[in-house]
Amino acid sequence: MRHTGWCLSLVLVAGLLGAGCRPESSVGDRQTAAHDLVGQWRAKVQFRSGAFTAIRDLEFAYVYNSGGTMMESSNYDAAPPVPPAYGIWRKTGPNQFETKYEFYVTKAPARLEDLTGGGGWLPAGRGVFLERITISDDGDSFASTIRYQALDQAGRAAEGGGEAEGRGVRLRF
Repeated sequence: MRHTGWCLSLVLVAGLLGAGCRPESSVGDRQTAAHDLVGQWRAKVQFRSGAFTAIRDLEFAYVYNSGGTMMESSNYDAAPPVPPAYGIWRKTGPNQFETKYEFYVTKAPARLEDLTGGGGWLPAGRGVFLERITISDDGDSFASTIRYQALDQAGRAAEGGGEAEGRGVRLRF
């Protein structure tokens, strides 16, 4: 009985020492995480063509989840009011990613009475972004190209699509 207690104590101490001496993450783990898209990013976006070309201070905030889903919101989501965009992402190569995300477009009320009568900003279609992202070697920034397609209520191509470039930074503590 006494021998069993001593052996159990020895095993417990060895286990605790082993756990305490193990590094929290290896260099390889940190490098892999640095070259992954998972996390929160903020980007400045400039359209070269399409309806958003005149906007010079457009910013996107992104959240990429480990399961391959993502969410994007911009500093212009309130003009006109639209919800955030939701989408998917995948790795296409070393430091290379592709994202596809969509948001709903709204149309302004035609008259003040439409707004005060509860009509509000009604659906007017949706927008689809296809973005190709290259993460920097240090994993803290990215460059991207974006293709935007505007769709009407029936899902047909509408006026306003265009192409843009983005430059993003990873949010860190």
